[in-house]
Amino acid sequence: MRSSPLELRSHRLAVWLALLVTVLWSSSWVLIRWGLDDEGLTPVMFAALRYGLAAIVLVGFVIVRERHGHRRYQVDRRYIAKLVGLGLIMYTLTQGAMFVALDEQPAATTSLVLSLTPLLVAGGAALTLAEVPSRVQVGGVVLVAMGAFLYFAGDLGATTAGMVAAVTALLANVGASILGRSVNREGRLPALYITAVSMAIGAGVLAFLAIGLEGFPTISTRGWLIIAWLAVVNTAFAFTLWNLSLQRLSAVESAAVNNTMLVQIAILAWIFLDESPGAYGMLGIALVTAGVYLVQATRWARIAQSEANEPQTAEEPGSGPGSAR
Repeated sequence: MRSSPLELRSHRLAVWLALLVTVLWSSSWVLIRWGLDDEGLTPVMFAALRYGLAAIVLVGFVIVRERHGHRRYQVDRRYIAKLVGLGLIMYTLTQGAMFVALDEQPAATTSLVLSLTPLLVAGGAALTLAEVPSRVQVGGVVLVAMGAFLYFAGDLGATTAGMVAAVTALLANVGASILGRSVNREGRLPALYITAVSMAIGAGVLAFLAIGLEGFPTISTRGWLIIAWLAVVNTAFAFTLWNLSLQRLSAVESAAVNNTMLVQIAILAWIFLDESPGAYGMLGIALVTAGVYLVQATRWARIAQSEANEPQTAEEPGSGPGSAR
């Protein structure tokens, strides 16, 4: 398979798109904390409202596209089952558990637990997606985890309920990273459709659970504004970009880029929540940055070397894990 300069550029664009998404998602942690602490929102209902509203926006947009004569897609039962599983794992389990963890313990503790995601994804992707990371990439994700531990080593503040929820979010996030990569790699549906369908399924189940567990809360105007911003910008828009980036990035790469949220959350918490990093925090930031660079630089080097060494033959449509179809 021949790699072209266009592939290199598209891969770099995918990295930048993924980074933009992580900035939006990192700001969500501040907004979620404001909603839970200042507006009195309950965690499961908060998550259900965020993703339910976002799903309505996305599904509405998909319906409008269909009415204007855009191409219709045929999928089999196996692919539909994957979409259902992705919705339940990515939204119902991961996001529901994360909101509960944020409500029960400091955000730093939950971030530390979730920082193990790229290490677990690396092993899972090697077994299920045949995307074996190089030694340099493994070293990079190890640096990311070490940096996260150093940054948050000074103040854990863990609770039993919070840690159970955080570990649940971690395991679900690993599964969602691998399954999401598998669904997007097939290229059978556009990223927008994948996001809309899986989010609608996951949010629907999450709303059902929220009503049963917490009932209907009274929400202030500021609370609704937070929910609306999280739903439209940080969810509907951001998750569509994320699924688009997954069509080019490997599971290990996407998980490593996602883990830069540790640094971003720390900076935003410093600015908006008055939580300044110490010496361990600065060292942790340096290790996370170096680890992500190693993972990405290795990928770019492989693409460039393939372009220089392989014969100039046409690439078979749909070949390779990152092929767009």
